[in-house]
Amino acid sequence: QVQLVESGGDLVQAGDSLRLSCAVSGRTFRPWVTAWFRQAPGKERDFVAAINWGGTTNYADSAKGRFTISRDNAKNTIALQMNSLKPEDTAVYYCALRRSSGITDNHQLYDYWGQGTRLTVSS
Repeated sequence: QVQLVESGGDLVQAGDSLRLSCAVSGRTFRPWVTAWFRQAPGKERDFVAAINWGGTTNYADSAKGRFTISRDNAKNTIALQMNSLKPEDTAVYYCALRRSSGITDNHQLYDYWGQGTRLTVSS
């Protein structure tokens, strides 16, 4: 079993930066992919960014140039650094893990999920 716990969500202003963190514990055998998704009220869950155990990353178009996903193997955490935040980034952000080496933006293919952390960006 794998447990994911997100933290770092907050209320910020447009243009601010924020760092989300996901603590990963349990049986995280390789290969794996860890991703960030987000879900705004009344909308579907959207892919934001992902990183696999080899360090390969992938980003949604909305995240490219503003967000950076990274991992700290010693601390078993996955971080999402978000810069130049916009009101449209407002959502609940979820950390997810998939037991595979292949990065995908399909949330249905991820096996484990955290409870989410809320980000609100005011204009």
